[in-house]
Amino acid sequence: MGEKSTDELLKILRSKQNFDEYLREEPAFYTGKMEDELAELLTKKNLKKAEIIKRSGLDRTYGYQIFSGIRKPTRDKLLALGFGMGLTVEEMQRLLKVSEYPALYVKNKRDSIILFCLDKEVSLIETNELLYEMEEAAIE
Repeated sequence: MGEKSTDELLKILRSKQNFDEYLREEPAFYTGKMEDELAELLTKKNLKKAEIIKRSGLDRTYGYQIFSGIRKPTRDKLLALGFGMGLTVEEMQRLLKVSEYPALYVKNKRDSIILFCLDKEVSLIETNELLYEMEEAAIE
């Protein structure tokens, strides 16, 4: 069985009489580091940092600093990296959460455009074009 959804976890949390009981049964907290998650994705997808940095449009030095954990990128820079890596919606959501950023929210127009483009495996450039057409801020 895979990861439980947020709704499932909330239902379980509400059913418990005390928090310790919940912790014993559901220790499902994100505890990873952004750089570890990025390294895992690199390995999983058999990608090279240089390729990703180039596709994401980030400055080379800044990109390497993100991968090494020296710099924490903005949410948009992380989204750009995700597009450069060709992440799925699920992989992007996890990367955002591990990096302590809000997940993409389908009820937010800009986020829903980004989710649509991730799902359709659209490039960062094409995503930014669609964002522009819809009068939303580009991923920078």
